[in-house]
Amino acid sequence: MANNAPPKRQDTRKFFENLSGEGKSIAVLTSGGDAQGMNAAVRAAVRMGLYVGAKVYFIHEGYQGMVDGGNNIIEATWESVSSMLQVGGTVIGSARCKEFRTHEGRLRAALNLVQRRITNLCVIGGDGSLTGANLFREEWSGLLQELQQQGQIDDEAVRNNSILHIVGMVGSIDNDFCGTDMTIGTDSALHRIIEVVDAIMTTAQSHQRTFVLEVMGRHCGYLALVSALACGADWVFIPEMPPEDGWEDSMCQKLSENRADKKRLNIIIVAEGAIDRHNKAISADGIKELVVSRLGFDTRVTILGHVQRGGTPSAFDRILASRMGVEAVLALLEASSDTPACVVSLVGNQAVRLPLMECVQMTQEVQKAMDEKKFEEAVRLRGRSFENNLVTYRLLSSRKADSELPTSNFNVAVLNVGAPAAGMNAAVRSAVRVGITEGHRMFAVSDGFEGLYKGQIKEITWGDVGGWTGQGGSLLGTKRTLPGKHLDKIAEQMKLHKINALLVIGGFETCDRIKQSASGTKRRVFIIETMGGYCGYLATVGGLAAGADSVYIYEEPFDIRDLQANVEHLTEKMKTSIQRGIVLRNENCNENFSTDFMYQLYSEEGRGVFDCRKNILGHMQQGGAPSPFDRNFSTKIAAKAMQWITRSLKESFKGGGTGFLWLLLCDRARLKCLRIFSGRVFANSEDTACLLGMRRRALVFQPVAHLQEETDFVHRIPKEQWWLKLRPLMKILAKYKTSYDVSDSGQLEHVSRVRPKESHTSAAI
Repeated sequence: MANNAPPKRQDTRKFFENLSGEGKSIAVLTSGGDAQGMNAAVRAAVRMGLYVGAKVYFIHEGYQGMVDGGNNIIEATWESVSSMLQVGGTVIGSARCKEFRTHEGRLRAALNLVQRRITNLCVIGGDGSLTGANLFREEWSGLLQELQQQGQIDDEAVRNNSILHIVGMVGSIDNDFCGTDMTIGTDSALHRIIEVVDAIMTTAQSHQRTFVLEVMGRHCGYLALVSALACGADWVFIPEMPPEDGWEDSMCQKLSENRADKKRLNIIIVAEGAIDRHNKAISADGIKELVVSRLGFDTRVTILGHVQRGGTPSAFDRILASRMGVEAVLALLEASSDTPACVVSLVGNQAVRLPLMECVQMTQEVQKAMDEKKFEEAVRLRGRSFENNLVTYRLLSSRKADSELPTSNFNVAVLNVGAPAAGMNAAVRSAVRVGITEGHRMFAVSDGFEGLYKGQIKEITWGDVGGWTGQGGSLLGTKRTLPGKHLDKIAEQMKLHKINALLVIGGFETCDRIKQSASGTKRRVFIIETMGGYCGYLATVGGLAAGADSVYIYEEPFDIRDLQANVEHLTEKMKTSIQRGIVLRNENCNENFSTDFMYQLYSEEGRGVFDCRKNILGHMQQGGAPSPFDRNFSTKIAAKAMQWITRSLKESFKGGGTGFLWLLLCDRARLKCLRIFSGRVFANSEDTACLLGMRRRALVFQPVAHLQEETDFVHRIPKEQWWLKLRPLMKILAKYKTSYDVSDSGQLEHVSRVRPKESHTSAAI
């Protein structure tokens, strides 16, 4: 059994300015199956390598190109990776190479690298590709000696190229690699799956059909499990946890009950590697035949196949790949003769370097557990998040009979406040169903606090929230009305309906994505205004994902000199082969330097070089269906919230308390008003009004009163913004000279999976 202790991480707390790439050559290749975001990783590695003064090479067609040499290995320039960020697949090509698996093939590859003095390899691929790279590194000295003996290289070439450094980045849509919370391409693949599911749901509802969807995942059920959780699928099959014997009867019974409840569609998701307890394959066609023969339901099969690998990479994959590409170059610059091959991983909010082969070994342990039918062990090895995904899915998908439910005698109400945000409905659905499972009576409040004091409160059942996961906006309705002026009426309504706890979902006006493409035009600069109030998160992260040239935010003051310098910088870039520019402006970044002002400034100063267009995105950023991450995160955080409410209610009533509980799900929700509300009217103690949110990789319940010191209520933002550490990285990739602390890398707020090997305690979901 492999040692599951965490590999030691290298301390990278230093500024990269102390590292120089002068005299070094770095080669970048993509290998194995393609994954969305690979191009972003290539772009970041190339530009970071050039930034520190190294020579950077593309190796086309993966290891095959390394073996063949010639025009497959060409020097890269800054401009050669322009407009790659938003392109799916890999523009430098990928191929599975049998020759590289042979000693003769690796000997030819070594010769091709030595001839170009390339001793640093950045490999983007799956565990097979990275394992091959590590073998190549281990054989390197012997390969050079053999080439020398054959007279193909001289003594000087052996001395100058004596050590080969390898850094890997995992590009795999299956998210099947131990050591990283997320692999490049997984989030984009989930987007493709959810898009298909959403499209299928409309036709399935129209015709009262059952759909069986097969998704990728020969050895890993991550895509199937998360997509099932994100769309509220009725049944899911994954290789790590085969269904119990007799699953055919259980599944058909559930589908029949759904039809009896007048549910018009059934969704079954199956991973391509799904098996039963006896290692017999479970196929989509087999499931269809079962449903048709036993129930007579109109059943269709959809096999997504390679559509999951296609399309534009998501914002998350672009940012993840960009950060990994930069970290990979830093790792190569810092490598010494005894540094083992490493893989750049995402652990929580940090980009870290882990020993490559230890991660590969842990990945292989999962398959070993499945082969030995140790399925509980396989799920555990996948990580705490994977395990919690499975637990949450089972909790929300299996409706118990009323006689089987506990009786809590507690009434819990759910309401939305503030601006609508994608994922609110998924959170409400999760809260309602978990609450019912816990034995509570659940109530829905329409139109936020206004509806609460007006008495717009009604009981909500399990079936009432069916199909809510994928819908955007707020089906309960939400308003910005604050409770301060209506405390007496709210208290009266809560007493009337005997409400013991409130789950409040909402917050300061934020949104989660930027829908703007500014490519495909010739020498044109787009000035884009994003939402966010005084918070520059959307503009900054959107700028990193879109490859923006400049991003203006409130948190980083600027003046006319900065504007002029940015215009001149962009003008010089546009005189090269780069043909488009993007400038993002947070809506409240500066009251005088408006979007119109910036548009006119860039238009005038760029006259004869480029023309300008402006776009104010506005409320379209809040529209549309929620992303897979929003659905998944909202579902699990609401489930955790309800479990906290249940636990707190029981503890309160055991102690004879009669107070009310508040729990907020938001970024920085209306903290001031709720502190007064909870303190003056209902709460017995400050910890009965809590905010639940993600900090780094942990879900934290924090008393609302404690958040006062951390919040700028005038501008409705936190006093400390973790994402500001992303801005130097964005500037580097836009060719600005700046300082960048290596310890600041990896600060992306997205948690998908926590590995069991990690020693820290975490509430990560």
